[in-house]
Amino acid sequence: MDLHKSPAPTDDRPVPPAELRCSDADRDRIADILRDALAEGRLTAEEHAERVEGVLHAKTVGELDRFVRDLPAAHPRRTAPAYAAPPGRPAAGSIPREPDESVVAVFSSTVRRGRWRPRRRTHAYAIFGSVEIDLSEALFEYQQVVIKAVSVFGDVQIRVPENVSLRSTGGGVLGNFEVSPLDSGDPDAPVIHVDGLAVFGNVEAKPKRGKTVADILDRVSHKVDKSLRKHLGH
Repeated sequence: MDLHKSPAPTDDRPVPPAELRCSDADRDRIADILRDALAEGRLTAEEHAERVEGVLHAKTVGELDRFVRDLPAAHPRRTAPAYAAPPGRPAAGSIPREPDESVVAVFSSTVRRGRWRPRRRTHAYAIFGSVEIDLSEALFEYQQVVIKAVSVFGDVQIRVPENVSLRSTGGGVLGNFEVSPLDSGDPDAPVIHVDGLAVFGNVEAKPKRGKTVADILDRVSHKVDKSLRKHLGH
């Protein structure tokens, strides 16, 4: 049977869960599991690339499950504590799976810099193009920020202040995925997680020397207090 050609149902019987058509969100979930497995050394770069290609062509939920059935992350109820997410990762549900903002460059260049407000999740795609995300002067309204960077024959450059925490989960397939880790001494400092994949391309994240961000939560608290006083009529 050709799994890529799922016949339309011919009766009123319920469709088995494995035969349901998969969505883009389903593909992203499986791709995230494969990306983490590559970073943890459970898959080689070749195995990862082969499975990602299969995920892109999958039509049903059952087809997707085939690519992760041998990985612990696909079986959370049977996973031992040793497979828990590493410390510092956002708690489940605290960061949306869908992006709050997408930055796309296809045969072009796109830049985010200056006094802008990064959202909880940003997706950056450089396809034969370049994306620059400069957080060195950003106004952080959230302590946990996730940037998913995908480069295909392109370049994604991410710059952060020196006094934040910077972590990553990603890899390259005949490309370069390089993140310079940072650990802030301030437990309340923003934590920026850079995930993604570089395919014949480049993803790079590192601090911008001389740039710092201070009193992040104080500014946010002041803004909340001001809004509350306005609401109460004081």
